[in-house]
Amino acid sequence: MEELILLFQEYIGKQPEKIIQLSGSGSNRKYFRLSHGETSLIGVEGTSFDENKAFITLCRHFSEQNLPVPEIIFHTSDLMYYLQKDLGNTSLFDFISEGRNTGNFSEKEINLLKKTISLLPDFQFKGADNLDFSVCYPQESFDKRTIFWDLNYFKYYYLKTSGIEFQENLLEDDFEQFAEILLQDKSDTFLYRDFQSRNVMIHDNEPFFIDFQGGRKGPVYYDVSSFLWQAKANFPETLREELLDVYLNALKKHQPEINKDSFKKRLKYFVLFRTLQVLGAYGFRGNIEKKKHFIESIPFALNNLKELLQNDFIEFPYLQKILNELLLPLNPLKGTSWDKENNLQITIYSFSYKKGIPEDESGNGGGYIFDCRAIHNPGKYDEYKPLTGLDQPVKDFLEKDGEIIDFLKNIRTIADKHVERYIERNFTNLMLAFGCTGGQHRSVYSAQHLADYLSKKYPVKIKLIHREQGINKEY
Repeated sequence: MEELILLFQEYIGKQPEKIIQLSGSGSNRKYFRLSHGETSLIGVEGTSFDENKAFITLCRHFSEQNLPVPEIIFHTSDLMYYLQKDLGNTSLFDFISEGRNTGNFSEKEINLLKKTISLLPDFQFKGADNLDFSVCYPQESFDKRTIFWDLNYFKYYYLKTSGIEFQENLLEDDFEQFAEILLQDKSDTFLYRDFQSRNVMIHDNEPFFIDFQGGRKGPVYYDVSSFLWQAKANFPETLREELLDVYLNALKKHQPEINKDSFKKRLKYFVLFRTLQVLGAYGFRGNIEKKKHFIESIPFALNNLKELLQNDFIEFPYLQKILNELLLPLNPLKGTSWDKENNLQITIYSFSYKKGIPEDESGNGGGYIFDCRAIHNPGKYDEYKPLTGLDQPVKDFLEKDGEIIDFLKNIRTIADKHVERYIERNFTNLMLAFGCTGGQHRSVYSAQHLADYLSKKYPVKIKLIHREQGINKEY
């Protein structure tokens, strides 16, 4: 931290008045917002010289190509600490939160998604112009070695932990065939690798791109699959097709003879590969490191896999067989007394106490009202005031001290007992509601959490109503 303070002081001649640590995601890097008056910069404390060197070098190269990336201000001689331009708090993932949660993307959200994916070919082609790929970390190109790193990541951190029995020699044979297919396209383009909405910041209504330090030379299909099949982005198929058309039109500037049908035939293999790679990452970051938002992403990735396996991957039949077996536990109640159709509808509210407790429209009067006001309120802080409990920065804030996690753990126990007894007795309605001061942060987070939890565990109908946010969703 002292090094970042010194860099800040060297840049503006004054020490920062305020330092706020920002939430990280999958990496071990630490991020801080350092500010003095109107000046605000992002400070980064890295753990790997080679990784930091890759990011700083790529960032400056992309900037020279007029690609929208954060400006690197200063760095220490050992590259372990650096300052970059502050692009604000809103990622594209946050910006499209309403669409992600409802499945209905607004025109404003769709337009920004289109603008973002239309810039991808420029990164892939202009970003590769005169780039020394040897700086890329940890590998300069997409090759058989890196493919097997990711496939084995899936095998060891997700598949083996699932409890499914499999013959490793047969799986490895299909992995070999998989790698051959993925490497059929030789390309000198830049492969961003983690091109997804969490790694796009919205600044002055324009997309800026971050977290490309794992990029390398590789085929264009990988980044398209990363973006369009990002697990929690929750894009409907029609929107995926629309965004793919935008990408292909932008790609013609660099590759005029592109054919959409041929592109889609190749793309499906990269979508499958990327899906297995992220399941391995979610298995490690979620199940082993216990990072909550990775655990929450697993069902979305499995849904992508289920949709994808409607295609026939005849080139690797054993892998396809194992993946279909992997999807069988998607209903955790299969084979139990709850594995049946029932008439129970659960209505879950978030609300503001200032505007009154929601009425039970069913007339049964059954259920619970949970008061979230004893939990530390993110609404007290300026950076969270425009956000809701659906936005990742608010989630990170609430989860940091573990208070809300313990709160919801107890509520899940109550809800489980109630839902199971209601199913047994063939009841038709149950209402659960979460209130807080404004109906914006704590209650929204809690209601969303419980709705996601119950929808995955029980074969019931769920209606989620974030009353003060005007968001309704049915499961």
